Amino acid sequence: MKPGSSPGQFQLVSRPPPAPNEFETFVDQSLGRRLARFASSLTLPGARGFTTPPTTTVPPDYRLNPGDELIIGVTGSVEANLSLTIDSEGRIFIPKIGAINVGGIRYGDLADAMSRRFADQYRQARLSVSIGRLHGITVYVTGYAASPGAYTVGSLATMLDAILTAGGPSGGGSFRSIELRRAGQLVTTLDLYDLLMRGDKSHDVVLQNGDVINVDPAGPEIAIAGSVNSEAIFEIKRGETLGDVIGFAGGLNSLADSTRLVIQRLADADTTGMRQIDFIAAKDNPAEGGELVRVLSVADVTRPRERQAVLVTIEGEVDHPGRYFMKPGTMVADLVTQAGGLTDHAFAYGTTFQRDSIRADQQASFDKAIDSLEVSAAAEMVSSLNGPIERAATSAPKELAVEQVIERLKQHKPDGRLVLDIAYGASTLPGALSLENNDRIFIPPRPVTVGVFGAVYQTGSFAFNESGRIRDYLAQAGGEQRYADRGAIFVVRANGSVISSRVVRDLRDHPAQPGDVIFVPVRTSSRGWQKLLDVAAIVYQFGIGALTIKALTP
Repeated sequence: MKPGSSPGQFQLVSRPPPAPNEFETFVDQSLGRRLARFASSLTLPGARGFTTPPTTTVPPDYRLNPGDELIIGVTGSVEANLSLTIDSEGRIFIPKIGAINVGGIRYGDLADAMSRRFADQYRQARLSVSIGRLHGITVYVTGYAASPGAYTVGSLATMLDAILTAGGPSGGGSFRSIELRRAGQLVTTLDLYDLLMRGDKSHDVVLQNGDVINVDPAGPEIAIAGSVNSEAIFEIKRGETLGDVIGFAGGLNSLADSTRLVIQRLADADTTGMRQIDFIAAKDNPAEGGELVRVLSVADVTRPRERQAVLVTIEGEVDHPGRYFMKPGTMVADLVTQAGGLTDHAFAYGTTFQRDSIRADQQASFDKAIDSLEVSAAAEMVSSLNGPIERAATSAPKELAVEQVIERLKQHKPDGRLVLDIAYGASTLPGALSLENNDRIFIPPRPVTVGVFGAVYQTGSFAFNESGRIRDYLAQAGGEQRYADRGAIFVVRANGSVISSRVVRDLRDHPAQPGDVIFVPVRTSSRGWQKLLDVAAIVYQFGIGALTIKALTP
């Protein structure tokens, strides 16, 4: 606590959160992630003022303190407007009346008490009294608080205000047993769970000067994790059940397995380690400190495919495109039949079949490929630094370029396309392929172009000719440029497969197919960073998926 910008104002100095206690550390290690104590979010990480705003309404139960300013208005047989401050003895002094002891009087009783004194001197006088300004009070926060000590807070501050001023309970402090003592007598005990869970603020009383707030040590703790509405570590009291603690966690969420719980306790560490119990029976079991209770989910387990109903989408050249709900084990042929079959313009060979599970596998492979490229690029940079001075001088710009390229590559996401085993010219889809949930099938019309991109003189799409060969479309694009790598030309077919001149002899003489995209790479050396730039150029200009990238990289 430090002085604020005006007299009587104070603000908190930012302090780190309390260190975790031993049970918190045990839970973190068991779960592999952080699980906080319930109510620990009340601890304020930054500065906060505790001065009562000028517009605050003073409650009738407020007891006056030294330093409070009173505004007194008198009308009738005498007229006066007085602004008086209560002195250190709890008194105010009024001319012709004398000293009046008001310290400790309830604000709601103040007007009547002063009217009686005025009536002795001025029988026809009418009196009005209000508080102009409240003075701070000093209270003491002791016990297991994060920062115990003496604090100056506003005259209307409550127990909670003082606790937060002291940084809240420490890692070993209780959120459920905080005592207020006044003149050595216990006034009340505050349970913050009552406030946070039920909105019960009845025990959060207004403080008086010299009050002592003592934070007791934390009681037994139990952790609730998994499919509940609010995972946390909870402090328990005598007589509370496991059902009560799950209620503290907001109860089970919509995905919880309501039939069983898994409990891990230190007492079972040398035997079973964990045990499973029936949820209904467990609700009435007494809660025991040191337990880690896991509420299992019914949604995060993959069921056998033959039990999974699916919702799939089929679009393009079918009679009834749309989304279809299919029973478990449905095949592609069943979906096509339900969609009314393919139209006369359907190009089955070019079908795009996208699947979530394939997208996930592609993403994993893509991430590994990026990691490999980063390692190769780093090795190339080290090699450059160990080489001739001229070579080392050019390494910094290359390194920056490589980093930028890798970052752009990371922004590309796999499309989850499954390359179908289907013959060119086929009029149906592979019917025996079983469907998975969220599959998306698009059957395009027959393409009428062949695309040519890369190191040619004129990139673009050219009208398809039944008799055309790969070399014919290269010629229409002006042929390969001088820096083209003629030995690395590849073609992405409409079905997503790739053929390359590295594995197919005389690729230029192969017949072209509608929807083909021909790419002519730039000739580069075998250096790692140049390979990276080459692959990146293909991705940017060509927009191919991760499966194709894998096929291109050696």
